[in-house]
Amino acid sequence: MAELFIESFRSLVPTYYDQPWRPENGLSRRELEAALDESGVNIPTALADLYLAVGAVEDLMEAYYFIWDPDELEIQDGYLLFMEDEDESLTWGIPTNTISSPDPLVSRRNEKGKWVPMDATVSEYLMDYFEWVHKEILPAIESAENESE
Repeated sequence: MAELFIESFRSLVPTYYDQPWRPENGLSRRELEAALDESGVNIPTALADLYLAVGAVEDLMEAYYFIWDPDELEIQDGYLLFMEDEDESLTWGIPTNTISSPDPLVSRRNEKGKWVPMDATVSEYLMDYFEWVHKEILPAIESAENESE
């Protein structure tokens, strides 16, 4: 696996947690391969690089929605599922006929079970997602919690 996107994902740690990236923030290549063997799926390079860069940072992987651990990945309805919301009503996936691409487009299955293209690749979508969570969602949650005290 080439490391096309790994530096971008590594940058998330210092950007949002004010600490340098460390190797233990990511899964080792051996850990990732073992987990993928367990789940029985192949994944695109961008998703693999996410796990290698920050797959062990629970605060990122479960920042608001839940990015599945690599041993939990599954294929359903022709999509490789990799993320879901807290209510398990929305699921993000990658069309299985595109997972050989290093950075395929992401789709989301809505509450009605319909897949909708997100018009972003895996790396674009995840980087935008992390920015949205850390700049908008988490501050709003913190503000609401402070107001209720």
